[in-house]
Amino acid sequence: MKRPFIYLFIVLGFAFINGCGNETTINADEATSVISNYLAENPEYKTANFTFGEMKFRQIKDQEDLNKYKVLEESGYISMSMQEEKKVFLSKDSSFVYLIKLTEKSAPFVLEQKKDKAQVKTIIYEMDNDKPVNFVKTNNNSAKVTVTLVKAETDFYPFDNNKGSNSEFITKTYKLRHKKNEGWVVSGEK
Repeated sequence: MKRPFIYLFIVLGFAFINGCGNETTINADEATSVISNYLAENPEYKTANFTFGEMKFRQIKDQEDLNKYKVLEESGYISMSMQEEKKVFLSKDSSFVYLIKLTEKSAPFVLEQKKDKAQVKTIIYEMDNDKPVNFVKTNNNSAKVTVTLVKAETDFYPFDNNKGSNSEFITKTYKLRHKKNEGWVVSGEK
């Protein structure tokens, strides 16, 4: 008589353990949400070196570069004060020396700063919610998700000398892994 009850308790125990286990199912919408949260904490971006401090410009020869700095000044990212103005002897060109400083407004775009150079974000890649994601669940605890990231140019973009991209977007594949205590998380990029 005791044996059927023991078997019943064992079967119920397994059913209870399996029913209370961590949920490892995931769909494309949930995977997109996991990647959105990951990108909020670990944004994708492209950088360039930005020179500031005391800089000399020629009125004609360096006009294009000077205009880039003036646009940043008008936007409030830098301050420029003229230190010196010279007429170059026997030339139609004049030279100007400016003291260029980064302002507080530029702080979100500055990654690393030295005495007269800074590494700045020129492009920030944002997730394109209009494009479908390519979602493949490789097993119960892992998945691969390919998303489209669109380019958003920052005000420092004109200083990017390596503008070699012929595309307005990039595709990126992320590996997701299910962890018992955290749920689905990004475990790497491919």
